[in-house]
Amino acid sequence: MTLFLLVLLAALVFEYINGFHDTANAIATVVSTKVLTARQAILMAAFFNLIGAMAGTAVAKTISGGLVEAGAVTMLTVLCALLGAIIWNIFTWWLGLPSSSSHALIGGLCGAALATAGGKWSVLIWSATDKHGAAVGLWPKVVLPMFSSPLIGFVGGALLMWTLMIVLRKTTPRMVNLIFGKAQLFSAAFMAYGHGKNDAQKTMGIITLALFTGTTTGVFADIPEWASFLRVAEFKDIPYWVVIACAITMAAGTAAGGHRIIRTMGHKMVKLQPVQGFAAETTAAIIIDGASMIGVPVSTTHVISTSIMGVGATKRLSAVKWGVVERILWAWVLTLPITCMLGYGLERLLSAVGM
Repeated sequence: MTLFLLVLLAALVFEYINGFHDTANAIATVVSTKVLTARQAILMAAFFNLIGAMAGTAVAKTISGGLVEAGAVTMLTVLCALLGAIIWNIFTWWLGLPSSSSHALIGGLCGAALATAGGKWSVLIWSATDKHGAAVGLWPKVVLPMFSSPLIGFVGGALLMWTLMIVLRKTTPRMVNLIFGKAQLFSAAFMAYGHGKNDAQKTMGIITLALFTGTTTGVFADIPEWASFLRVAEFKDIPYWVVIACAITMAAGTAAGGHRIIRTMGHKMVKLQPVQGFAAETTAAIIIDGASMIGVPVSTTHVISTSIMGVGATKRLSAVKWGVVERILWAWVLTLPITCMLGYGLERLLSAVGM
C-alpha cells in the first residue's frame, strides 16, 4: 500500500510538472504577439486545461491498457516510469527546451516494463487490435503519430497561413492585427483545451494502470470498505476521482507557469504577429483535439512547435531561427530512448534495494 501511495504522489507530481512544463504549448504565441501578458495567458490556459482534462478518457484508456502487457506491470514498474519522466521533464525545463511530456511518460513506462519482464521485448505491444477491432500498440498509437503529427502541424500551419494571406491581402495591417488580436484569444483557449484533453489523460491512464495492478495482485485485498474506490477490475475503467484529481493538478501546474519554455517557443524560434499566432494555435488545436477523440497520445509540444515553424516559414525560411529548432529536435529525438533507459535503470536499482 505504501508503494501505491508513492505511485499516486509521483503521478500527481508528474501532472503538476506537465502543467507548467507544457504551459508554453498553449500560450507561447499569444504572449509573443502581446495579445495577453504572460500572467493573463497562464490563468486562461489553467482554466481551459481544467475543462479539457474533464472532456474525455480515450487517451487515458490507451495509456492504461494499450502499450505494454498489463500482466507484466507491477506497482514498482509504474513508479519507475513516472520517476524517469519527471527527471527528464525537469532537466529539459531547466534548459528551456520544449520536449514531450507524453513521450517521456511512454518511454519511462516501456523501459520500466522491460526491466520488470527481465528484458523480454515481447512485453511491449507493438501492434494489435482490441475487442472492438481498433488498432492499439506502440506503432499505431505512439511511433506513427510521433512522425506524422509534427509533419501535419508544419504543413497545416503553412497552408492555413497562406490561405489567410490570400484572403487578407487587401486588408490593412492595422485591421489585421485588430481582428486577430481578438481571434487569438479563442485560438489560444482552444489550444489550452486540447492540451488538457490530451496531456492530462496520460496521467489518468497511468494511475488507472496502478489501480488495476493493485487490484489484481492483491495489494488492495485488505483495504477497508471506505477505500474500495481504489479497486479497478478492468484496466480501461477510468475512475471519476482520478479524472478530477488529474484535471485539478494539471490546472494548478499550468497556473504556476513555464516562462523559460515560453521564451523559447514564443520569442526565440520565430517572431510572430497575431494572425500568425492564430494560424499556429488553430492548426495545432485541431490536430490535438482530433487525436484525443481517437485515443492517440500525441505530443502537444511537437504539434504546436512545428505549426509555429510552418507559419514562420511562410514569411521566409530565414525567419525561423533554425539553430533553436535544432536544439528542440535533439530534445525530441532523445526523449524516448533516454526516458526508456531511465525507467529501466530505476526499476533495476529499486528492485535491487528491495522495493
